[in-house]
Amino acid sequence: MEPVGRPSSAGGGPAGSREYKLVMLGAGGVGKSEDAYKIRIRIDDEPANLDILDTAGQAEFTAMRDQYMRAGEGFIICYSITDRRSFHEAREFKQLIYRVRRTDDTPVVLVGNKSDLSRLRQISKEEGISLAREFNCPFFETSAAFRYYIDDVFHALVREIRRKEREAALANERKLKPKTSMWRRLKSPFRKKKDSVT
Repeated sequence: MEPVGRPSSAGGGPAGSREYKLVMLGAGGVGKSEDAYKIRIRIDDEPANLDILDTAGQAEFTAMRDQYMRAGEGFIICYSITDRRSFHEAREFKQLIYRVRRTDDTPVVLVGNKSDLSRLRQISKEEGISLAREFNCPFFETSAAFRYYIDDVFHALVREIRRKEREAALANERKLKPKTSMWRRLKSPFRKKKDSVT
């Protein structure tokens, strides 16, 4: 896929913007291009710098795979709607993410590319939706050639990352709150004693 998104001149310079490390995974020939690039867009009125690694299923990336799997914050798993094998490999990529990261909570978006070649379709949209349900992630059918829904994919992935970060922050707050109240309960008899002395 080509670099996408509309560069934004309004609000938040690159230094003040959050950078998102995104990795695109897919079998060779699903319509992606082996590349690494950065783009700057606005998502929900917040600037976002996207640092995108598009692996394109190239063999030379295999040795580095675990490294970029750990470093990536969100993943786009891409298959071609005209290639049944690439669809099966999408599940393998999801399992690989789990194997490296040891969590099902990693932000992922599933993409069926080459929607402009619907006459050659081998995978129905319903199958894509079903797999995305299994992955518990958003799903899009796109055309990199015609730029259909490309921006939506990146927007959805950044929203997933932001949502998971908010959930993690809330979970941390909840963990801290009981400790504070427990400490208060432990301290309360001491305060009463001190009050009774004066």
